[in-house]
Amino acid sequence: MSDDKNQTNPFAENEEIKEETKEDIKEENIESKEEEFKKELDDINNKYLRLAADFDNYRKRQAQERESLLKYGAEDTLKKIIPVLDTLERAKNSIEKTEDIKTIKDSYEICTKQFLDILEKIGLKKIEAKDKPFDPNLMEAVMQTKTNDVEPHTVIAELQAGYQLFDRVLRPTMVNVAVEDDEENKE
Repeated sequence: MSDDKNQTNPFAENEEIKEETKEDIKEENIESKEEEFKKELDDINNKYLRLAADFDNYRKRQAQERESLLKYGAEDTLKKIIPVLDTLERAKNSIEKTEDIKTIKDSYEICTKQFLDILEKIGLKKIEAKDKPFDPNLMEAVMQTKTNDVEPHTVIAELQAGYQLFDRVLRPTMVNVAVEDDEENKE
């Protein structure tokens, strides 16, 4: 029997190997699940960051649209008022030909000035073009006159007033533009 004690049980070694293998398998399973959870967490975190960025962009876009609406909200109204200005201008021209209506003329001037002041406070301003270089962003050339009295491409007459709302052109100024007279240069 003493020999039996000295002999090792071959089955006992197998059981120890099995126990070590089970522990290794458990550790590998835990590690693989941990990696899966980390990947899932990273994916969810990335989705959250993208969603937060999208929401921030949306918020900024909404703020810009709101600001634009406040700034240019009166555009359609002002476009409707512009023909009234044209009518007032024609009335002024007809009154100027009459000598005995100074009171009406003065009243007209006061009314027009008040009306223009109000429109300017709203953001409407007249595009000044006479004696200035032609600017296709603000003006529409409907006539050209050959002359050497002024620089070429200079506005020599405003045919119809143009207007801007802040920096947006509502209607360009219709103008007569000077062009170089080649016939005078030849002589």
